[in-house]
Amino acid sequence: MTESVPADPAAYERVLKAFLRPDGTLHTIPTKRSKLLVVLDHLSQRFEPGRRYSEAEVSDDLEKVHPDYAALRRYLVDDGFLTREEGVYWRTGGSVDV
Repeated sequence: MTESVPADPAAYERVLKAFLRPDGTLHTIPTKRSKLLVVLDHLSQRFEPGRRYSEAEVSDDLEKVHPDYAALRRYLVDDGFLTREEGVYWRTGGSVDV
């Protein structure tokens, strides 16, 4: 069974507020899975659906958020927010604004 991000926008924002600095950088990567999924969902918004990204582009973007960009990249792939094939990444998950 796959966990998901909270449907309650207030709960979602509380988690982000707890882990993000005012400048949008991540001060720590959550260890609790439910909170990590919120942060990953938020980070997935940095990637445009339908666009392909090189590993360097993904790494460069995530490094602006947290120095352990490799862990974030791995979590995004492992939890289905991004898909990777032959060094190319694309967004396959996360919430979208409608």
